Amino acid sequence: MKLSDFDFDLPQGLIAQEPSILRDHSNLLVPGEKESPQIVKFFEILNYLKNGDVMVFNDSKVIKAKLLLTNGTRKIHINLNRPTSENTWLAFARPAKKLQKGDQFLFDNHKIIIAEKLEDGEIEVEFALDNISIFDFLAKYGQVPLPQYIKRDKQKEDDSSRYQNVYANQPGSVAAPTAGLHFTNELLNKIKHKGIEIKFVTLQVGAGTFLPVKVENIHDHKMHTEFCGIDEITANSINQAKKEGRRIVAVGTTAMRTLESCVKDSILIPQQINTNIFITPGYKFQIVDALITNFHLPKSTLFMLVCAFGGIQKVKSIYNYAIFNKMRFFSYGDAMILERCGEGHEGK
Repeated sequence: MKLSDFDFDLPQGLIAQEPSILRDHSNLLVPGEKESPQIVKFFEILNYLKNGDVMVFNDSKVIKAKLLLTNGTRKIHINLNRPTSENTWLAFARPAKKLQKGDQFLFDNHKIIIAEKLEDGEIEVEFALDNISIFDFLAKYGQVPLPQYIKRDKQKEDDSSRYQNVYANQPGSVAAPTAGLHFTNELLNKIKHKGIEIKFVTLQVGAGTFLPVKVENIHDHKMHTEFCGIDEITANSINQAKKEGRRIVAVGTTAMRTLESCVKDSILIPQQINTNIFITPGYKFQIVDALITNFHLPKSTLFMLVCAFGGIQKVKSIYNYAIFNKMRFFSYGDAMILERCGEGHEGK
């Protein structure tokens, strides 16, 4: 398939720069089978969930992965991507041309060393820290890694809490699993009281999630790698629900990618792996029956995944409806709930 098949016109004014005032008061688009789609408030998602459903969330926690390196007159911004060892991380730097292998930057008694210069602005950094963990260092010196399409002069105090899911507890992501940003603890309790199981998997979101697809044949795209995992109790619960014909609802594309990465012959296998799964139309989903997700970038791998799940023409129609009704896009934007297209359907 061609990259141009996944393009659409998105007015810049629809790219959300701020979260909704209340998490669960963002908008939710609910596609109709025969009738027109509905737009409701997100807390009304309770009306579209069923007793016995299993909702699967990504419990990864966003770290303050954005750092400003200064040395004399040099100012270099880096965004951490993923760890390569206990003390080293891959990162993207700008401007990378000013960096040399071996360059050192001080943060009080702590030191960051440029271990390698790679291609396309990517670097490997080594943390030489004095009696502090990397995550504690980042909490003190780092900034919230808001996506570049959120254009502000400076970050706001509540970005630390609002660009984080209320249930997040596994540090390591450098971008938020944004479908979960709409949930409050109160809403989660109401979901449980309705007889819906809540389960957690982990996928540590890397900066590669924002990398554009640059090849016209999408199958030539090299997908980024991210760590993910599912434990035995969670895998067994979901496998049992599938046997009983109950619905599996993935909250976000990261939960979706974790589930579909850890499955063999329609059975979830508890494991911790690095995944570079690239889901495009024609992919046969084995676990997920419904998906809650935000609205994604044109020509992005995430938009391709959603098209694969819901069908290209249906998803394009939904996006056109969202744009016409001025719904808010991307990380701080609105959401939709989507059923998987029919068995044997190729996502067309």
